[in-house]
Amino acid sequence: MSRGKPGGRFGIVDIGSNSVRLVVYAGAERNPVLVFNEKVMAGLGRALGSTGRLDPKGIERALDALRRFMALREQIGVPTLVAAATAAVRDAEDGPEFLARAEKICGFPIDLLSGADEARLSAQGVLSGIPEAEGLVGDLGGGSLELVPVAGGKPGPGATLPIGPLRLMDLAHGSLAEAEAVVDRALGEHDWLRNIQGNRFYAVGGVWRNLARIHMAHRDYPIHVLHQYTIPARDAADIARLIEKLGPKSLAQIPDVSERRVEALPFGALVLDKVIAAMKAKEVVISAYGLREGILFDRLNKKEQAKDPLIAGCRDLAGRLARFPQHGSEFFKWTAPLFGDGVLGETEAEARLRRAGCILADIGWYVHPDYRAHHAMMQILLAPFSGVDHAGRLFLARVGYHRHEGKGEPQMFGNIAGLIGERDHERALVLGLALRLAFTLSGATMGMLPKTKLEAGKNTLTLVVPKRHEPLIGEIVAKRLGALARAIGRKGDIRIGR
Repeated sequence: MSRGKPGGRFGIVDIGSNSVRLVVYAGAERNPVLVFNEKVMAGLGRALGSTGRLDPKGIERALDALRRFMALREQIGVPTLVAAATAAVRDAEDGPEFLARAEKICGFPIDLLSGADEARLSAQGVLSGIPEAEGLVGDLGGGSLELVPVAGGKPGPGATLPIGPLRLMDLAHGSLAEAEAVVDRALGEHDWLRNIQGNRFYAVGGVWRNLARIHMAHRDYPIHVLHQYTIPARDAADIARLIEKLGPKSLAQIPDVSERRVEALPFGALVLDKVIAAMKAKEVVISAYGLREGILFDRLNKKEQAKDPLIAGCRDLAGRLARFPQHGSEFFKWTAPLFGDGVLGETEAEARLRRAGCILADIGWYVHPDYRAHHAMMQILLAPFSGVDHAGRLFLARVGYHRHEGKGEPQMFGNIAGLIGERDHERALVLGLALRLAFTLSGATMGMLPKTKLEAGKNTLTLVVPKRHEPLIGEIVAKRLGALARAIGRKGDIRIGR
């Protein structure tokens, strides 16, 4: 599938039924860092349902896009490039002819994915970004819908249904009523959907992301990150039905709807409504990861695949922004006594978030002191992380804020504070205050912190410092130790050791 030397930037050309896209990542790694992304709405599959052939104008738009993408490959410098074609090219009678022309432009073979491969890779992409996903993945492209059950970190046997919005519009002659009958027939052929009733539905695809943006706007939701944005199934169905009723002019006036998606949106909404009903979904979780991320994940070695995507993402960001990216390991060990039994305690999931917060502790250092707290908070809140839900993002953002600001309360958190419970608010404050103390004590340098330790007793929190480092103890250290001790209901104390 790939052509080029290993290492360096990694690119994917995705030839879909509606769009043709070039995505370039910094490398083929567990945390894919996007460096370039361009999409052309070619509409290859616009008339496929009625003619069995690719749209003539779409063909030329797609080939023009590929010519530009190959020039961009040289300009950007992408040693390894993957190209894959999906439903429209796979199903069209003139697909082989188009593929031959496209391969001539690219200069290497293009993988024509089978329906089973497309479904598997889409599900693998979702799992790479949401490893704990349990339920049903649905990837809605212009020409098809891939449905794949996922559980235990692995995709199950899935299905490809010919009910992408472009194909639906063509088959139903633009009539939603006719499209509804087509969707009902297609879903009715898959009785196995009953076996996953009551689970989450993981939605992939541009049309469904637009529906999520509408829901965000309706809620005045301030975290504008679509990945792992969760919508109650009833809300998702209500929005889908509303969109089905609106005409193109009304849809075009919605600020959060892409102009390029207006025509397809009602048909995509119809499919979502029907899938929710068929599997009696409890929630719809938006995944920004799908086919392309699945292709990338498939290329990684076992060691890289096994990495935690959140921790990998935090390390990548810290590597770019922090003074000492390795500091996170020292912080994680040093803060452990605060989260042991008899103090705050922590689950395995909570320890994972604490580790992430420790890795990100220094990403705001280069900003003006008056703005560090809010800058660190926003960097974390809006970072392109995967493997973390919105509640986890908010926890980490609060840690970043308290690490710089102390006990203060960030003003913008007022309307989303309810996303995390009181326990997580407390844990974020304590971790932030501990990191604040750690930086002060160590002078923001490596190697000093492990020579000291925290001891949490029943009534006191003791900072133990070796005799030779006693001069490092000063007013600011004592003050910040006191603030941390009060946060866990104790009195601060300093003991000079040997």
